[in-house]
Amino acid sequence: MKFKWLMVLLCLGTELMLHAQSIEDVKNEIDRIQSQISGLRSTFDGINKGIDDLMWYNKVGDVAFIDKVELTGPKPRVIKNPTGQGAQNPVRFKSYVFIPRQVDASKKYPLMVLPHGGVHSNFNTFYAHIIRELMAQGYIVVAPEYRGSTGYGRRFYELIDYGGLEVDDVKASRDYMIENYDIVDANRVGIFGWSHGGLITLMNLYNYPKAYKVGYAGVPVSDLIARMGYKSDGYEALYAADYHIGKEAYQDVEEYKRRSPAWNTEKLQSPLLIHSNTNDEDVNVLEVQHLIKSLKADGKTFESEIYEDVPGGHAFDRLDTKIAKEVRLKVYRFLQGYLNPPTPFKNLKDLQRAGYGF
Repeated sequence: MKFKWLMVLLCLGTELMLHAQSIEDVKNEIDRIQSQISGLRSTFDGINKGIDDLMWYNKVGDVAFIDKVELTGPKPRVIKNPTGQGAQNPVRFKSYVFIPRQVDASKKYPLMVLPHGGVHSNFNTFYAHIIRELMAQGYIVVAPEYRGSTGYGRRFYELIDYGGLEVDDVKASRDYMIENYDIVDANRVGIFGWSHGGLITLMNLYNYPKAYKVGYAGVPVSDLIARMGYKSDGYEALYAADYHIGKEAYQDVEEYKRRSPAWNTEKLQSPLLIHSNTNDEDVNVLEVQHLIKSLKADGKTFESEIYEDVPGGHAFDRLDTKIAKEVRLKVYRFLQGYLNPPTPFKNLKDLQRAGYGF
């Protein structure tokens, strides 16, 4: 009888072990498939980036000399293979360069640094009309594809350092232009961007006050701590990933404050314009309100405007609508007061003609 029960227990134990092994196999298979999906996503991102790069020549090639250069920023914050060859090297990344076709090589022109938005995104032809508008005014433009940008593989994607070393990548793009193009006026450099590009704009003004004459931050991400309070778990996971910050906001409040413009306003020294929109579905206006209140509390001089429910939400002044163009004209007029472009817009018709041809 005892032998019979022993056999039963052995059979049950074997079945449980096989079942556990089966569960482990399933988990391993899921991990393998997820890794393949991630790899395919990176491949598709690269294909889309290549197609969009070709579109640049079609959309602005008639008004701009276009190049895509490769340069270096600081070494990664997290080095996964510290003993590997080249592990301590600075990060290599690309930047777009746009130069107006009407430039005179014997003269100097203002430089505009234009960091793209998105936690993981890239500079693409969504900005084509804005580039045309900048070319018409006589600006030279550099648009950095800082670490974490998409379209350059999974390894580059995982180099993301939101509000950290990516800020230095953007500054490196600014320095590259001054060091390599005699037609760039080092005393007339501006920076402007939207959303996450607005955050990078603010952090560049904070960290490198002598490098920029002026800045514009449109719907800027301003307070990462508040932001984590109204975003999804999936959004938070982008920051808490082991290759990124590695902790959630509640686990390291000081680190998230260090990366948030609203918590570093005492550093501002440059002229600044800020825009926001009350119906912004991405950057809640409360973030920008906190930024504005902090700047005022620190006694800073700046200009700002919060628009009321303008159609377009987060992208309200980047669209092709009339009101978007009117807001951009305000931005250009603010910037031209400090950068003195050779052919500034006089009215909305000038902007319309430059960006859209008629």
